[in-house]
Amino acid sequence: MSDPAPPPVATTPAAAAVAQTAGSPVATHASVSPAVSLCAIDPSIDFIADAKPFRRRDDDPLYRPLRIYSRDPAGSRVRGNEVEVRVPWEPLKPGPIGSMLGVETDWPDGTRFRPADLEDRHLLLSRGLPPSATDPRFHAQMVYAVARLTYATFQTALGRDPTWSFADSVTGKHRLTLRPFASEEQNSFYDRDRGEVRFGFFKVTEEPRGRSFSGGYVFTSLSHDVIVHEVTHALLDGLRARFRIPTRRDVLGFHEGFADLVAIFQRFTYRELVRETLRKAGGSLHRAHVLFEVAREFGQTTGREGALRSAIEPPETLTTLDDVGNEPHEVGMVLVSAAFEAFDTIYQRKIARILRVATGRSVPPEDFEPLGDLLDLLAGEASRLAGQFLNLIIRAVDYCPPVDLSLGEYLRALITADRELVPDDPWAYREAWIDSFARRHIVPQGVPTLTEDALLWTRPRGGPLAIERLAFADLKFSGDPARPAHSAELRRQAAALGDFVSASDRFGDFGLALPGRLSERPMIHSVRTSRRIGPDGQVLFDLVAEITQRHLLPSDSGEVPFFSGSTVVIGPEGEVRYVIRKGPPDELSSRQAGLA
Repeated sequence: MSDPAPPPVATTPAAAAVAQTAGSPVATHASVSPAVSLCAIDPSIDFIADAKPFRRRDDDPLYRPLRIYSRDPAGSRVRGNEVEVRVPWEPLKPGPIGSMLGVETDWPDGTRFRPADLEDRHLLLSRGLPPSATDPRFHAQMVYAVARLTYATFQTALGRDPTWSFADSVTGKHRLTLRPFASEEQNSFYDRDRGEVRFGFFKVTEEPRGRSFSGGYVFTSLSHDVIVHEVTHALLDGLRARFRIPTRRDVLGFHEGFADLVAIFQRFTYRELVRETLRKAGGSLHRAHVLFEVAREFGQTTGREGALRSAIEPPETLTTLDDVGNEPHEVGMVLVSAAFEAFDTIYQRKIARILRVATGRSVPPEDFEPLGDLLDLLAGEASRLAGQFLNLIIRAVDYCPPVDLSLGEYLRALITADRELVPDDPWAYREAWIDSFARRHIVPQGVPTLTEDALLWTRPRGGPLAIERLAFADLKFSGDPARPAHSAELRRQAAALGDFVSASDRFGDFGLALPGRLSERPMIHSVRTSRRIGPDGQVLFDLVAEITQRHLLPSDSGEVPFFSGSTVVIGPEGEVRYVIRKGPPDELSSRQAGLA
């Protein structure tokens, strides 16, 4: 399971900024709003308003029950591998095709299978199609159900409707296409240019393991982890399109690690699987390998002993960021193992009281097998905690710089995002994150100590700032603050931000330089609302905007591109709460250390 080979990772200042990838438009006269003096508006900002997820009516069902594999076809049915999930309801055309996702079941030679019609009354009454590796309609049901659940997870975490970074040039539809039989190869990947997730299938040629056999087929479209992983790539691309520009090894490594984390923690929502796995593991997460593996069947049939990747490292091994090279999946697994350690730390703290009441011990013995109510309590705690971690790792993307992300900066985003919503931290979640990152040498530049207050992003330099035209009282919504009214309103908001940046004489504070021969106009890529609900019921509203700028730096081989900019978080009164910046070329020396 991998994506198409990326350009080489930048390791020198001249190579630090690679040529723009597809979908990263350069500022041109045509894209400049007349209301903005020095900033341009990315045409793709319209995608945010053009996306039309289904809006449930009062008389609509809440969910559509469907059956899926919680792992893949090689897993045991009696161990929670076949589960029923509650997919958020929306009307579906045969395919199935919904508002934001659509499945096309054509074979590589052009042959098209009969599409799955999940509106058929027999399937509505029978909870969809039964799991089957031989029924193409179940493949369609599987990829749709898992992808729709992943989309809903991002909706909850972000407090708005996620959007893709593309739209169909002919139909204008803002929909991700899922192709369960895209090609006969050992691969699956998200293709931005086509607006597709392409799932491969292949014949087993390696020594058989598990339920595979030589000559049999493996379909990546039946792997829960592969589906979540690739759809997450598409969703992250919609949030931060410039994270595809590999200005340092951490950028693509974050893409891979982030996608694995969403796949792992989403699996915890399947309570039956969690319950059965914890029973077999004696309540210990370290022995519950099934919960933390990624794509087991894929790994076993492509020459590996076990899963493709796992968040659980052997006890005698601790891989740090210094121990890996530039391969994105290796870098990503350092992030994944750090997140697992933080998760395990909090889980042990939370179940200690339960175990003391049940067994008189805080740690279960090796031969312990929790049963009945105790097993339900442990599984419930693991699922709830995984849901909290999943929401946080997604929500933190809103607090990341728009370009050139380092894993240390992602730690700062995690700490800030959590502190914003949960000021009181009695279980020391943030301490667990800091300790697990520090043990793997994931340390951000420019902080004096690895403490919570030092890692928080700071307020804008030079005192309070306010953009009156972006106060929520002056914004227009489509009935819900999470949904913009229309493209013209988004462009008005982008123009207001551009005017403010241009008139405030604070270009440097936003990671920008004055436009000139070597610096293009700054580009405003997005202005998105965010609505978050904290554990105490408090509701927080923000606007989250991205501004980037492309520069051309002289080098021995000619002029090469370099990117700077900032993520701007704006409060409901128009106050600028955070400017999370990556500086312009005159600050290149301070960024150079992180490029290797």
